[in-house]
Amino acid sequence: MSEFNKEAFYKAVYDLVKQIPSGFVLTYGTIALLCGRPQNSRLVGKAMSQAPQEVFAYRVVNHIGRTVPDWAEQRVLLEAEEVTFKENGCVDLKKHIWRGYSTK
Repeated sequence: MSEFNKEAFYKAVYDLVKQIPSGFVLTYGTIALLCGRPQNSRLVGKAMSQAPQEVFAYRVVNHIGRTVPDWAEQRVLLEAEEVTFKENGCVDLKKHIWRGYSTK
């Protein structure tokens, strides 16, 4: 089994997240799965907390569409892209989950 390379994983995560178009989101778990490490959704979250601005980390939410606690700007940024939220405050994933991803 090959040794885990955190920097390579972060790069793969950032490359994928950069592809998410305006008005769409992906979940931490989906990103981890697409990057070949389905058990590392929390590490995706850590990568997002350290992401450069051009990565658009605000387009990543948890598995039910919840945004990051204590990051009110995330919702503002998503709403500016016409992302809608359900009454419970979660992103409406049925409308806004991105399915056009590529892991090239």
